[in-house]
This record gives sequence, structure tokens and C-alpha cells, in this order.
Amino acid sequence: MGNHIATVSVVIDARPEQVWDALTDPDKVKQFYFGAELTTNWRPGSPITWRGEYDGKTYEDHGELLRVDPPRILQHTHFSPLSGLPDVPENYHTLTYTLTPSGNGTEVTLEQDNNDTVGAAEHAEGNWTKMLGGLKDLLED
Repeated sequence: MGNHIATVSVVIDARPEQVWDALTDPDKVKQFYFGAELTTNWRPGSPITWRGEYDGKTYEDHGELLRVDPPRILQHTHFSPLSGLPDVPENYHTLTYTLTPSGNGTEVTLEQDNNDTVGAAEHAEGNWTKMLGGLKDLLED
């Protein structure tokens, strides 16, 4: 794939521990992550899967946990069969969530590597902006 990185960030009026909890609690994830059902044990090297429906299509995305450093960094690989690409390592992205205290809240930055083109990175940024907006809404309501 490519070397274009998608990066999005949002400041959420919640402590890093609260944001971490929302990112790692399957019931909360389902509320902001496009209805996905999350399955993992949160140990580096373990699988992580998301099951759901997107644009009327059933999917099961998957990856591997790389780094779990509460409440600061969550990193995992990610592959979506909906991409239409073969399920081989070079078609996986690495997603890195970085949580940084910001005043009374938390800045959440999400990076996705391995995008083929600037357009692909921008498309990913659009999806992740929606997802982080849902996380913000969940924690600030």
C-alpha cells in the first residue's frame, strides 16, 4: 500500500481515563463506532475484531493489538474485507490512538498509516472524524 498517513484529532471534555474506558468497553464502543461489536482481550499480540453492518453490508474487520498503554496509547492493526483487497499483511493499516490531557479534557489523536494515496488518507480521515465525533458526543452528553 502507501505511505500516506490519515490523522484526525478532537478535544473531549472528559478525563483520559474516561476516554480510555469508552475506547475499550465493548458496550460503549458499539454506541460510537458505527454499531460495531468489539471482541478482544486487550493483551498485545491478541486478535481484535469488529462485527457489524456498514452501508447495508455485513462486515467483520480484524487486526492484532500492538500496544495497550492505559490511559495514553492504544495501537492495533486493522483490515477490512470491505476494502476488496486480499487479506495479506501489506494491506493492513496500523491505527494509533493517543490520549493527551488538554486543560480539563483530553485530546484524542488517531493516526492510520499505509494509505495508498492522499485521497485514500482523506477518505479515512472523514470516517475517523465521524467516529471520534460519536465518541465526543457519548462522553459529553
